Amino acid sequence: MRVGVLTGGGDCPGLNAVIRAVVRKGVQGHGFEFVGYRDGWKGPLEGLTMTLGVEQCRGILPRGGTILGSSRTNPFGIEGGVERIKDNLAAHGVDALVAIGGEDTLGVATKLADLGVNVVGVPKTIDNDLSGTDFTFGFDTAVNIATEAIDRLHTTAESHHRVLVVEVMGRHAGWIALHSGIAGGASEVLIPEQPFDIDAVCARVETRFQTQYAPIIVVAEGAVPADGSGMSLSSGEVDAFGHVRLGGIGDRLASEIEQRTGKEARAVVLGHVQRGGTPTAFDRWLATRFGLHAIDAVAAGDFGTMMALRGTQIVRVPLIEGTGELKTVSPEEYAEAQVFFG
Repeated sequence: MRVGVLTGGGDCPGLNAVIRAVVRKGVQGHGFEFVGYRDGWKGPLEGLTMTLGVEQCRGILPRGGTILGSSRTNPFGIEGGVERIKDNLAAHGVDALVAIGGEDTLGVATKLADLGVNVVGVPKTIDNDLSGTDFTFGFDTAVNIATEAIDRLHTTAESHHRVLVVEVMGRHAGWIALHSGIAGGASEVLIPEQPFDIDAVCARVETRFQTQYAPIIVVAEGAVPADGSGMSLSSGEVDAFGHVRLGGIGDRLASEIEQRTGKEARAVVLGHVQRGGTPTAFDRWLATRFGLHAIDAVAAGDFGTMMALRGTQIVRVPLIEGTGELKTVSPEEYAEAQVFFG
């Protein structure tokens, strides 16, 4: 059997670990051959390939990013895109495809599986917002990076009696903000699931200073103010999947706090630092196991499925379980962080 492998969407620590596991077990355990598709769905769409074998996977386990490259190409937004993918898979002699990605990449995989393409999915997102799996690889690395930044910022905030707003990733789900905020001892965590009242935030900032401590506010990039709070945000451009390009909530929040309280406030935007570099041991472990089980699913002909972590077990679930709806922070989980606000 000849198997294609692609990585789509934002890069993520652990992608190379998945590729390595898929190829190593595929070659040694099943006798498969592999084709590496470059730059996400752009690869099978335009026939962009690279040699992919055991040799190409040596030394990539601790490397961030992806040796296959990535993009946010949406073949369903391109006229004749699906037919071009099918034609290119046939031309390359590819019998099955392992798609490694998040909501958008696996959303495309789900639709292709419904159209008869042999696809197995591996969930990837640092946001940890895919349903069907307890955790996605890359999330642990992002949380650790954000937590280390928060730890370092505490000393600067205290030294200068300054409010520091730390903006982390999280378009629709606040998992990174919640986990890093609790782990880093933040005095406020703002997430997309819970619109915030800017007046209440400023009141807690004032309270924090009264206790002789400077506030650290962690805010997810998708956090929004509650209606009628007197604070507005502007929308940006959209990508190939129709998502608004986010960014700016940290600066906007710091500016509002400074104007309303008279306290000096600064924003620190971690941005792509969260998704780059060496994956943590947990993410290497999880990504490797996802890869091993994904190629077994291919060997078993169990297409249209996605690998998922349930407890400590890797199981197969229908692709739609991972992409049908986002996994978001519940009010109960957010309440745990609220104990430490102010």
